[in-house]
Parts: sequence; C-alpha cells; structure tokens
Amino acid sequence: MASKRRPGESVKPEKKRKRKRSCEEPAELCSVLEDQQVKQTVREAWGQKTACTQGDLELDCHPFPHCIIRNFLSSESFVENLQRELLQLNFHEKSNDLYKFKQSDDLKKRTEPHIAGLRSALFGRFRSWLGEVLGVELEATVDISCAKYEYTDVLLCHDDELEGRRVAFILYLVPPWEDSDGGTLDLYTTDSNFQPESIVKSLVPSLNTLVLFEVSPVSFHQVSEVLTEDKCRLSLSGWFHGPSLERPPRHIEAPVPRSLHLPRDETLLMEWVNPMYMDISYQEQIQEEFEENSEIQLKDFLQEEKFREVREALRLSQIQWTKRGPPNKRCYEAASLDTLPQCLSECLELLRSEAFFLLLSNFTGLRLHYLCPADDEDEDEDEEKKDIQDGEATGSSSEPSSANTSREKEPSIPVCCGEVRRWAPGGYTLLHDAEAAQAEYALDLVLPFCGADWQSEFGGFTCYVANEEDEELLTVYPEDNSLALVYRDKETLKFVKHVNHKSLSESADSSTRRAFYDFSFVYYE
Repeated sequence: MASKRRPGESVKPEKKRKRKRSCEEPAELCSVLEDQQVKQTVREAWGQKTACTQGDLELDCHPFPHCIIRNFLSSESFVENLQRELLQLNFHEKSNDLYKFKQSDDLKKRTEPHIAGLRSALFGRFRSWLGEVLGVELEATVDISCAKYEYTDVLLCHDDELEGRRVAFILYLVPPWEDSDGGTLDLYTTDSNFQPESIVKSLVPSLNTLVLFEVSPVSFHQVSEVLTEDKCRLSLSGWFHGPSLERPPRHIEAPVPRSLHLPRDETLLMEWVNPMYMDISYQEQIQEEFEENSEIQLKDFLQEEKFREVREALRLSQIQWTKRGPPNKRCYEAASLDTLPQCLSECLELLRSEAFFLLLSNFTGLRLHYLCPADDEDEDEDEEKKDIQDGEATGSSSEPSSANTSREKEPSIPVCCGEVRRWAPGGYTLLHDAEAAQAEYALDLVLPFCGADWQSEFGGFTCYVANEEDEELLTVYPEDNSLALVYRDKETLKFVKHVNHKSLSESADSSTRRAFYDFSFVYYE
C-alpha cells in the first residue's frame, strides 16, 4: 500500500545498511603460482606433452598429463584449520559398484572461514592460472566436496568423463602417509581402443599436495583400497568445467560365445546333484517359489562328496588363471578350461548338460528345454482346437490361422555361457554402458566355493540393480554349495562388489585366505 507524506514533513535520509562482514579467511597459494616464467614453462610443457619440474610444481605426461603441486597452501595454520572445519562436517556413506567411502555435503555454499577461503582461491585465482596454462577459458562453475576414505574404502577404475568436466583436482589433507597404507592415486595406461590396461604410476597422498589432471578419454585412474585401520584419508576434490575434449567412439567388446547343451542324460545328475532336488514334487515347490520371487538359493546342491572333491581341485596349481579385464569393467581371474582337473571338467559338463537344462526348466518354469511347455502352449492348443472345430462346422477347407502362426514361429534354441572364476582381494565387476545396451532376459547361475567363514563385509556378493537407477533390487551373498538362480529382465543389471583385504586378516580357514571360487553361468531361453 502506498503512503502519503504530510505537507512540510521532512524526509529522513535512509541509514546505509552495514555491509555484512565476510567471515572468509583468505587462502594464500604457493609462490610458484605467482611466477610468470613458471606459468609459461608449464604451459609449453603441457601443450607439448613433455615433463617439467619447477620448484614445488611437477608436470608429468605419462600415462596422461597430470600436475602435482606440493605445499599448495602457503600457511600451515590455514591447513590445520581447514582440516578441523572439514572433519566437523556431516559425512554420508557412499557405496555402489564403483566406490565405497564417506562424502560431505556440497561445499559450494559452506560458510566456514577456511572452507570458503579455499573455495574462493581455487575457483578464482587458481582457475585463472590453470586456464592460462591450458589455453582454455574455464567456467566459474564451482564443483567441490570432501571425502573420507577409511579402512577398506576404495574408488575403482574410471575416467571421470562427464559433460563439462575439463580438469579434475584433489587436495590431500592427510596425516603422514605411506604406500603400505593404501589409498594411492593409481594411473592407468590405455590400449589402442582407449581401454585401461595396467597401473604404471601410483601417487601416495601427502599433506597439502594438490594433484590435477585433464579429463580425457584416457584419464583412467583409481583410489586403491585403504589398508590402514588407524588413519583417515581426507581430501577435497572436484572439477573445473570447460569445453570437453573430443571423445572417440566407445569401444564395443566382442560378445561372449554361447553354446548349446551337451547331450548328457540324467545319469550325470544322479552322480552330482543332491537327491532331494531330483524329487518331482520338490521341484514343483521350487518352481512356485521361483516364479513368485524370480530368484532362489538351493542349499547343499551338490552331493557332499562331489562338493569336497571340487573344492580341493580348485586349489590345485595345475590350473592356469587368466586375469579378466579391462579394469573399468571387471577384475577377476578365470580358469583356462584346458588346464582343469577332471572333476572340474565334469562339473562344467554337468552345468552344460541337456539333463541340467531340463532340471533348470523344472526349477524355474523357463523354456530351457524342448520338453518344457511354453507358458502359452496350452492356450494355443485350445485355440487351435476351437478353430478346427469351427472350420469343420462351416465346411471350410482352409487351414486354421493359428496353425499357420505356429509354423511361422520358430522356437528359440536355449544356450548358455559360463566360466570358473577366482576372486582374490581387489576383484570386482562394474556396471557399464555397453552392458546396459546389450541387456536381455537371462537366468543367472552361481555356485560358490567360498569357505564356511566367508562374511558379507568381505565383499564378493552379487548386486542386482535397476538400469539407470540407484535402486538395489537384490543382493546374493556367496555361500558354500548354495546354488543361486536369478532371472533378470532387460532393465536389470548386476555387479560383483569389490572384494576387500579384510578377508585376509579375518579368515579362520587358512586354505581360503587368498581367494574364493565360483562357477558362473548364464542361460538364455
């Protein structure tokens, strides 16, 4: 509502609003960043992909360009106060296929003096310096958070690529740290398909050291598992944004070969499978439960004698194990089939046999054998009979349309693929775009040999998640001689959680300390 001033009433000048005093503590950066000659030298070296060292600044271009700046903040007291403020933040547990650690809330608007001061310095003066070195105009976008990595925490192999990210940075705020503590920043070489191959450089975290690298198709790196129980790997990290580097087409892996069942009768089942699972009425109970839940675990699946025989054979030195990669998708060992002892070959033969395909059909109701009726088969037969009767009643001599349809529709042939896997600390599988694009209906089978003392906190369990969502649908934990069956659709993906080093120190059975094993198969209708 407007108000009128009375005649002759003077207007009092408005009091000037007091400016809110900034609580920001200025962050002084190391002097090497003020030297114009240093900046020019680093710019030329980065452009030519050559190494250079200028005081506390080191640029190395192998396996991809990265820069290390020691004593990044010139004031020790600032660093101490920054650590204190960060440790008072709320941290949230973050865990999925790629990582496990604790992360703070977004630091974009935090007002703690030293956090605010560092943020201003990073995305102000330092961003300008970095943009000049790269010859790129970096955006003012602020992207920064704090992470705490503690015992068994990890961030697995990835390239950081996301639209707009140009340079990644990490500022370490750690206690005295050794290589044996884990938590190193590992850098990977890449092959001709821009896929990561092997770790060629590991950077040990060091207090008040900033590491940065340009995000690119070859910037594959990881934070190795933290092995110390007594220290916290505290760091600030984020990205400077700008025009993304050109990316080549993503490499598509060759599909895993699939095979038909082997012509073996139920004699093989009688030799290997627990007799309780051969009972028809029990198979019907299993099928009811499976159809309701799309998953089931069948305990004591193999006969005890066979199970013990396979478990012992898996540890024989004659087996050759091949590492499966690339590490941005998977990291475990698979057995070379031509080096398997006889009982392991027989177990594989069991899982590929025609009789086993039929048994799986009976367990699941899936059409994995021609003797298993399709879901709509009875309905089609009734419809066909009706059409024939109608045709006879009207004197029609034409073939029923349903008969034509059934002849046109060729039944698919059930196939499978599988391997024998060894899981040691550091093993995992990751979700990736190609897997999502090629997802299809399938029945997963896993038969573990892990030792009775294997615990879920060691990792190695299989998680099923909805595609493009964080929702976890199902977790299957490895359990000795427990056959796990899971049916997944095109919108469901799976991964095996990173196996951590806790399994080495807490395993009571010395024979299983180094690894556990499983038979992993996928069946397609």
